[in-house]
Amino acid sequence: MKLFLKGTRCHTAKCGVELRNYAPGQHGQQRSKLSSYGVQLREKQKLKRMYGVLEKQFKLYFDKAQRLKGVTGEKLLELLETRLDSVVFSMGFASARQQARQLIRHGHILVNKKRISIPSAIIKVGDVIEVKDSEKTKKRIQENMAASASRELPQWLKVNKDAFSGEVLSIPKREDIKIPINEQLVIELYSKV
Repeated sequence: MKLFLKGTRCHTAKCGVELRNYAPGQHGQQRSKLSSYGVQLREKQKLKRMYGVLEKQFKLYFDKAQRLKGVTGEKLLELLETRLDSVVFSMGFASARQQARQLIRHGHILVNKKRISIPSAIIKVGDVIEVKDSEKTKKRIQENMAASASRELPQWLKVNKDAFSGEVLSIPKREDIKIPINEQLVIELYSKV
């Protein structure tokens, strides 16, 4: 199953999942059937790895999503998708979420004209995200934007490629989040605990 962790490589024929869709090693092709708990755990791990969060942080997001009004699974995905690193990745400024995280940590991203170096910062509607004025950084981000041109820009974001900036127009809905996840299985897993 694709997690899209390798940036643009996951969108080409060289993707490891496309080449070999089984576990590595001598016994990789001898998979046994997973239990219902195993399926739920795999969905949770898949979601954690896609967004690059650790277990404790993921549990905090789940607890926050439970307290919000609405469907818990959709709220969880909204919280993960509105993290600064996910927004920078979705805008096409980075080829992977890890690269977006590094850009933020190194101070290359400004939110509302202020430098924020915390990748897990939650972005609100109306926030303007832009790239700091640096020729080296802008050249790299221009390459990333050209490579991510094949990816579709989410409707809840607006990007000005010439000015290296973007704006959050609305909170993403479930149909706007195009990741292959069954969030209901994650909710069922945490409801057992």
